[in-house]
Amino acid sequence: MYERQRTVAWSAGLAAALALVTVYSATIGPVAIPPLAVAKAILNDVALPTLAVGAGLVQWVHPFTFPVEQSHAVIVTKLRLPRIALGAAVGFALATAGTVMQGFFRNPMADPSIIGVSTGAAVGAVAAIVFQPAIPLLPDLQAMAFGMALLAGFTVYLIAREGGRTPVATLLLAGVAVQTFLGAVVSYTLLFAGDSLERAVYWLMGHLHAANWGKVGAIWPVAVLGFLVTLAYARDLNVLLVGEDDAHTMGVEVERTKRVLLAVASILTAAAVAVAGVIGFVGLVVPHVMRLLVGPDHRILLPTSALAGAGFLVATDTLARAGPAEVPVGIVTAALGAPFFLYLLRNREVHSL
Repeated sequence: MYERQRTVAWSAGLAAALALVTVYSATIGPVAIPPLAVAKAILNDVALPTLAVGAGLVQWVHPFTFPVEQSHAVIVTKLRLPRIALGAAVGFALATAGTVMQGFFRNPMADPSIIGVSTGAAVGAVAAIVFQPAIPLLPDLQAMAFGMALLAGFTVYLIAREGGRTPVATLLLAGVAVQTFLGAVVSYTLLFAGDSLERAVYWLMGHLHAANWGKVGAIWPVAVLGFLVTLAYARDLNVLLVGEDDAHTMGVEVERTKRVLLAVASILTAAAVAVAGVIGFVGLVVPHVMRLLVGPDHRILLPTSALAGAGFLVATDTLARAGPAEVPVGIVTAALGAPFFLYLLRNREVHSL
């Protein structure tokens, strides 16, 4: 009961922080909009499903009708809110995947890209950008990135399989090798980029500038479903921390659990990278910081890390577009995450799980 109360308290606090960051972020831009006007515009856009009496059809009703300038409402709901929602979804997915990977490998240095999923997505995206003008039948960028990301993760898993088992050390080494090879493929593909080079490099930096409600609607169901699956395996993740042999004696189906967790973490990472490019350090730093705050129990760590990841990426993207010239959010997360992680390392806060 105490753990449930802690989970609710931390989650409520982080959700409130995410709401505040969302409102503040929506005030930032070429046109400054007061926070109260932003909040009213967001509430006015909320729609609740109701059942039409007699017709048996579901209708969407807007319960709020606050007075807001039409131009402000359009800017908030059509331009800024989709970007904020996409950033929250990407941060949510990456932090969830990072938490799983750190628990899976029992190493706080693990992150969602450790088995080559992000680099696989980069191969697919760069190939789509460079070759699609000449080969129109190629799938679009997001589909190519998502498919290649999953293919990379599945390849690493197959390489690491030994006699029906997947040793963690072998999986890690296979991931490093495949990631290095795919990085070379990306570099080689860029040699043929020509006029597409700038677009490809910009995608590799990680960004949210092309956000729209279609991308938001595509990634949020994946992020939430993946989170719920990992949350269902929170106890098994806790038991895996003591070692696979001990986990087996305690009733955990180790290999099945590892397959599910790897698959879900790969899907979450693939979905995030496909819509936003390669954004580093969210899945590395956020779960580690939350582990220092709430402890290693994944029943608390998973929801708090997911919410913190959403808030962190929204905040960093706000910083990325607050200056005179917008920069890719991947640059900001790396610039903030790397020094902070080095600080933790120097203060001996990076330790085994």
